[in-house]
Amino acid sequence: MAALRDCKAWQDAGLVLSTTSNEACKLFDAVLTQYATWTNNESLGGIEGCLSKLKAADPNFTMGHVLANGLELIGTGRSVRLDRELGSAVTAMVALSKAQPLTERERLHVSALDVFARGQLPKACELWEQILQSHPTDLLALKFSHDTYFYLGYQRQMRDSVARVYPFWTRDVPLSSYVKGYYSFGLVETNLYDRAEKVAHEALAINQTDAWSVHTIAHVNEMKAEVEKGLKFMKETEKNWKSSDMLACHNYWHWALYYIEKGEYEAALTIYDKHIAPVCLASGSILDIVDNCSMLYRLHLEGVKLGDRWNDLLGVTKKHTKDHILLFNDVHYLMSFLGAKDCKTTEELLTTLQELARAPHEDQQLSLAPHLGLPLCQAFVEFENGNCDKAVDLLYPIRYELVRVGGSDAQRDVFSLLLIHAALNSKSKAKQNLARCLLHERDLLRPKSPMTERLIRKAAAVHSTA
Repeated sequence: MAALRDCKAWQDAGLVLSTTSNEACKLFDAVLTQYATWTNNESLGGIEGCLSKLKAADPNFTMGHVLANGLELIGTGRSVRLDRELGSAVTAMVALSKAQPLTERERLHVSALDVFARGQLPKACELWEQILQSHPTDLLALKFSHDTYFYLGYQRQMRDSVARVYPFWTRDVPLSSYVKGYYSFGLVETNLYDRAEKVAHEALAINQTDAWSVHTIAHVNEMKAEVEKGLKFMKETEKNWKSSDMLACHNYWHWALYYIEKGEYEAALTIYDKHIAPVCLASGSILDIVDNCSMLYRLHLEGVKLGDRWNDLLGVTKKHTKDHILLFNDVHYLMSFLGAKDCKTTEELLTTLQELARAPHEDQQLSLAPHLGLPLCQAFVEFENGNCDKAVDLLYPIRYELVRVGGSDAQRDVFSLLLIHAALNSKSKAKQNLARCLLHERDLLRPKSPMTERLIRKAAAVHSTA
């Protein structure tokens, strides 16, 4: 690991930090490094430990507050609407910035988080982009915008934001190989699979422990249904990425998806029980929660008996019932409530989302709820209640707009699978025919997909008995 940067090193990099504390500057670098690499480095004290020491080193260091508040907000598990402590922290950060002679870059960072906290995610990205135009090696602006474009489903923006600064990330700039990984993910989400895989391998040639570049290649193999290649790659590289504690669970999720694709459900559940569920129950991180909900629901659609796993998961999802920070998160929490057959919590999530959606104010996600979030959630409810026709009627008209609820193509595939299963299980011949049409579409996109082949056989059986 490169030496942590002090005040002068940050200044020499053109990224002045308004503090006289070298210790604060080094701790800022330590936290940023761990965030950028998806890894809590225990030798540094982990992100939480470093943030605590950072605050003590200079309590009035505005960019220290930006970093701490930004990580909370970008984690999407807390909001200023429901969490008074976080709201106070953001207010204090803004007040502190107004009382100090900061650089324009630092002021833009404060403004970006201030609007993000109010749900204005696209506006936050605009402000981070302003920073990057003048300071292309500002990794915090790059990573915050990258993650937020992902939440927005802005796939081309996520790719192009990195492309615009890519030439400035030369080998001598700290963490430059990880920027290759970010760019590779933008490429995979815009269907440039071969280029994505090439750039990801370039990043891994520099640093084989780069879990995000591994993750890009996992996506490529998933989207192309190259199952055996995917299984081999994850197994061969596991030792390199399993210690990236903030992303390992997600990489194991991709590994398990290959087994679900093959119909090897016990192998998928073994990974779930060993590497996915325990991490989620311990961390409570939103990405881990989403992975758990999504994986169990995919197995549920395949008819797999899941025992008490839904009830175990309910312990971590239930506390987020009224969050409504991201619609993508909401629908995943809903999967767990439906899986656990918790009707009361299901109703609570839907009712509170409906109430907030009536007056979204400046919240971009809530403004999407009436025509996207709520119909999507209701489609899951109708399917679980056996109303397959209604589920199709809700989901089919919005299928091409669902990219706007965010997440990756691989993650949103669970919505496509729900639509196919609902159409297959419908009593309507027209909807059964729709299922066959959707499967033809899927088959051309992912040739030789074992799951698609299974579903085509099921559709043929339905057709023969209809």
